[in-house]
Amino acid sequence: MWEQITTYFQNDLDTFILAVRAHIMISMYALMLAVVLAVPMGMMCVRYKSSKKFVITLFGILRVIPSLAILILFIPILGTGLRPALVALILLGIPPILMNTVAGLEAVPEFMIETAVSCGMTSKQVWRKVLFPLALPLILAGIKTAAVEVIASATLAAKIGAGGLGEIIFTGLGLNRPDLLVIGGVSVAILSSTVSLLFEITDKKILKYKN
Repeated sequence: MWEQITTYFQNDLDTFILAVRAHIMISMYALMLAVVLAVPMGMMCVRYKSSKKFVITLFGILRVIPSLAILILFIPILGTGLRPALVALILLGIPPILMNTVAGLEAVPEFMIETAVSCGMTSKQVWRKVLFPLALPLILAGIKTAAVEVIASATLAAKIGAGGLGEIIFTGLGLNRPDLLVIGGVSVAILSSTVSLLFEITDKKILKYKN
C-alpha cells in the first residue's frame, strides 16, 4: 500500500492539492457563515428569553439529522454542487456555536452586569465590554467544535459534486483502493487536528486573563 500511496503523490499531487484547497474553502465559508448566524441568534436568545426554547430546539433537531440527509433534501431546491453543501454544513455548524454563545452569556454573573450599569454604561456598552468578552471563551470553544465537525462532514460534499477530499475517499470506495481511503481519511484527520490546535493557540493568545 505504501508504494501505491507514493505513486499517487508522484502522479496526482496537483489533484490532491486541489482537493485539499476545495475542502478548506468550503469548510471555511461554512464556518464563517455559521458564526455570523449563530452568535447573533445566541445573543437574541439571551436578550429575548421567549425565543430561546424555540431557537435552540429547532437547531438541536437539525443537528440530529445526518448531514447526508440534509444534502439530499436540498438537492431539489438548490441543485448539486457547492450551494447545498454549504447549507448543510452551515446547519451543522450553527448548534454548537449557538448553544455555547447562550451558555457563555448566561454564565456572566448578574452582579457584574449591575456594576457596569451602575457605572453608567449603556446597554450596548454592557454587551460589548462585559457580556461578550466574558462569554468569549465558551463561544470560541463552540466555534472550535463546529470547525472540527464541519471539516469532517465536508467529506460528504463530494457526493453532490462540491469537491474536496471526499472525492478521493469516494473514488477509493468505488475502485476498491485502500490507498486512496487512507490518503483521504488521514488528510481530513490532519486538517481537523490542525484546526483544533490553532484554536487552542488562539485561545491562549487572546484569553490570557483566564490564567
